[in-house]
This record gives sequence, structure tokens and C-alpha cells, in this order.
Amino acid sequence: MRAQLLEARRPTELVDLVDQLTLLQIDPTAAIAPSADLVAWSRLGAAYRPADLTRALQEDRTLFELRAFIRPTSAVALHVPESTGYTAQPSVRLWLEANDRFRRDVVARLREDGPLLSRDIPDTHQVPWGSTGWTNNRNVTQLLEFLSATGEVAVAGRVGRQRLWDVAERVYPAFEPLPAEEAQRRREARRLRALGVARARSIVVPGEPNHVGETGIPVTIEGTEGEWRADPDALDQPFTGRAALLSPFDRLIHDRERAQALFDFQYILEMYKPAAKRRWGYFALPVLHHDRLVGKLDAKADRKAGTLTVHALHEDVPFTPEMLADVEAEVEALASWQGLTTVRSS
Repeated sequence: MRAQLLEARRPTELVDLVDQLTLLQIDPTAAIAPSADLVAWSRLGAAYRPADLTRALQEDRTLFELRAFIRPTSAVALHVPESTGYTAQPSVRLWLEANDRFRRDVVARLREDGPLLSRDIPDTHQVPWGSTGWTNNRNVTQLLEFLSATGEVAVAGRVGRQRLWDVAERVYPAFEPLPAEEAQRRREARRLRALGVARARSIVVPGEPNHVGETGIPVTIEGTEGEWRADPDALDQPFTGRAALLSPFDRLIHDRERAQALFDFQYILEMYKPAAKRRWGYFALPVLHHDRLVGKLDAKADRKAGTLTVHALHEDVPFTPEMLADVEAEVEALASWQGLTTVRSS
């Protein structure tokens, strides 16, 4: 909880928050609010405004976007160029080699006219991108994704949900690239600092490693199997908790196996399930109370009507009157932050 900045004493600076958490995940779902904004609000409280995030990304350049994650610009050298993930795959490497003229066309167009939306960049591919999924023949988009990983282009901002692309040197500050092994070692140390305790190796979703390697110290945790790694600076510190409503993509619970092992907390994001098969709701928010994950809030924001409709507050454990009052106050704070009025569905 301390590592994730969920203590009673809230942080105050957005960039410092992202630096400690290492990232905010971008997700377009906004049943209540976009995930990146929910994570920031759950830590910073009412002082946070989504415009703060936009300004940090597009004007101050203190944060940057890469592959659906927002990270502190001070850590850009840890992630750019990316040499150990999908751009290292033989199929990707061969496609880039076969489309070298296409790559040079795109970079030249951005250098001359950028920033640009992907739809404004001509598709001059030599070999189309083949996929059994939605990326099939989306040649410009795929090339931009790959070139952002290799460090030639970068996301310069957004128009609505659409990304603006530019050459990397106009987005990132000058930096010295790190050897791949050193970058990985530093990423692992930062992940452990952000999590407090983690398994040495963990894959939350394919392509998104959550490894902490051999950083930190080995520990065992009562009631769990196997060895964990802990940040020694996070041990034996006082903790005063509070109530918080978390995004389903919040790093405290994003690794579902870790959440089950450490907190006995079961969670499934049910937005992809038919409504009749949902147990907790379309975009249920995990509920934290002090040092326990205690339930899920099923709610939906209707900005046209100006309401936050609470469909259900699911209790994993029986709420005491104090717990209920704390959680209800946080629900009201969530509504107030968005300028909405709380209503209860019948």
C-alpha cells in the first residue's frame, strides 16, 4: 500500500506520482473515468484534473506516452529504444527490413510536416503487414508502433483518442541510450520499488512482463507459497490507511494472482462478459479500506445527465459502520470530482 502511494497522507505532485508508480495505463473505457485519470485521482484526490495529465504530456513534456503507457520523461532511456520485446521478434524484424523505403518515407514526412495523425501519413509499404487480427494491413499504424519502440518516432499528443506522431527528437529530451541489460536491471528495480513486494518473474498479460528479477531481498510471506522479492526500503515502516476506489487496471490489483495471494482478493474485469453473467458489474472498481481489499463498486457515470449511478456495492467481507461510512464518503468524492450527483439504482 505504501509503495503504491495509498496511505492516508496523499501525494501532491502528478509527475512524482507517475515516477513512483512507474506508469499509468491508457485504456479507452470510460464507464466512470479513463483508467489513467482514475489511478491519479485515487492517489491525488480532488486536486487532480485530467487537464494536468494532458499538460504534462503535451506541453511540459514531463511525461511521455509509449505503447499505451504513460511514463515519466526522466525514465525515457529505460524504455527507448526497446530491444527485448516485440521488435526483436524475427517476423517484425524481417517486415521492417522489407519496408525500409516505407520507413524512410514515414520518418521524412513526420520530420517535414509532423506532428501528424496516422491517417494523414501516406501508406507506401512494399510488403503489407499480415495478421489474423484487427491489425491486418494496417501498415502505417503498425510501422509507427514499431518505430516508437525503436526510438525513431514518438507520440507527441492526442486529438481526442487519436495519437499525434512526430520524430522522437522533437518529443523526447536528448538522452544517452542504455545497454539493454542495464535498462532491464533498472526497470526491474523501479518495478519492485513501485510494488513493494513481487514475484521474481511474472507475466500479467502477454507482452507485458512484470519481472523484478533478483533486485531487492528474498522474503517469504505467511500464507503464501514460494519466494517473493521485497524492496528493503519499504519494510518496517509505519502505515496509516484510508478508503480508496481503484481502477480495474490499478497496479495494486492488476496482477490477479498476486492480489489473490497477498490480499485474498478475487477480481475479474467483466466488461467483456454478457450482462447476465456478470457478478460484480461492467467496470467494477475494487474497494480498498486501509490495508484490505474489501469489495467492488458497480457504478456508471452519465455526464449528460450529470449523475454517477451506483448499481451495487459488493462486500467481500461484512462492512462495519465505519467501513461503510468511509467507502460512501469516497463514492461521494468520486462523484464530486467529476461534477456529478450520486444516485442509487433501484
